[in-house]
Amino acid sequence: MTRDATFEEGREAPLYLGALDEDDLKVIAALVQDSVFPVTEISWQPKRRRFAVLLNRFRWEDEDAARRRGRDFERVRSLLVVDNVLKVASQGVDPRDKDLVLSLLDIAFLPEDDGAGVVLLTLAGDGAIRLDVEALEVTLKDVTRPYRAPSGRAPQHPL
Repeated sequence: MTRDATFEEGREAPLYLGALDEDDLKVIAALVQDSVFPVTEISWQPKRRRFAVLLNRFRWEDEDAARRRGRDFERVRSLLVVDNVLKVASQGVDPRDKDLVLSLLDIAFLPEDDGAGVVLLTLAGDGAIRLDVEALEVTLKDVTRPYRAPSGRAPQHPL
């Protein structure tokens, strides 16, 4: 007789998620909330119509287990890619300031006609990045092993 495997016996795999609609994007937005990244890790490739950011993502999917087991909170390097980008604009982001570190608070999709719209990345400190897209196509892929969060704490937001 065999028994079913338990969750604890499973190995955690890196995330690799895609979003083609607003509901999918809400999942990715929740997972990248409180990610931090230097401005130097932003890449806009107009010929490929691709915008990408290499994030230091807090592992929200592990936060509850870390609390219960008394483990360290973790972050992981993740690649956030938005395809079908026609235009990029920003507010409160100076790409010449190589020491600038940004904190991502939210990602939203503002639909327009025929599947086109705006992907809006809201940053702490009143910053924002606006991506005009022909169609919504966003991917999030973990690219490193998780590491101990330098602060040792989970991010908190005032109520």
